[in-house]
Amino acid sequence: MVEKYTKYEKARIIGARALQIAMGAPYLIKLSKEDLEKIKFNPIEIAKMEFEEDVIPITVKRPLPKRS
Repeated sequence: MVEKYTKYEKARIIGARALQIAMGAPYLIKLSKEDLEKIKFNPIEIAKMEFEEDVIPITVKRPLPKRS
């Protein structure tokens, strides 16, 4: 099931993953040397590519409305 994210959730997921990549985490997708050079090893671009491939293991918890 493809889950829809708000623009804020998407920004948070990509930002968190980009920080992980910047701190030395391994890439979750296969990237060639040419691809990395083309995007200048930018962690945000790598995180965006991982997000589009739907391989980022980050979930979003949404609170349910309270019943009264």
